[in-house]
Amino acid sequence: MAVEAGTIVEGTVVKITHYGAFVELPDGKSGLVHISEIADAYVKDVRDYIKEQERIKVKILGINEKGKLDLSLKQAFSPEERAIRARAKTSFEDKLKAFMKESEERLLDLKRNTEAKRGGGKKRK
Repeated sequence: MAVEAGTIVEGTVVKITHYGAFVELPDGKSGLVHISEIADAYVKDVRDYIKEQERIKVKILGINEKGKLDLSLKQAFSPEERAIRARAKTSFEDKLKAFMKESEERLLDLKRNTEAKRGGGKKRK
């Protein structure tokens, strides 16, 4: 398989760092997907988007001056596919926020009820 800029290939994530992910391609070569090439949105942690040993599609952007491959996860998908992935991510985040808010409210109610049964923590005279 010839390695050319613009080619979309499938590879395996072999290592994740704070600045990106290293992906091994079928021909044995590996390259870096920089954190800025993971998604269209701000990426705080690469592990929120991909996991080690996961097979992913990447686009070869080129070969840098050190002979390493520069890869992109977000450019491997069409604009329509990227929009679907973004909606799915946002949808999960919204659900998680709602769950956390509801959980905190329930814990607060439970704490209030427990204190009320104990007399509110006030000492009797």
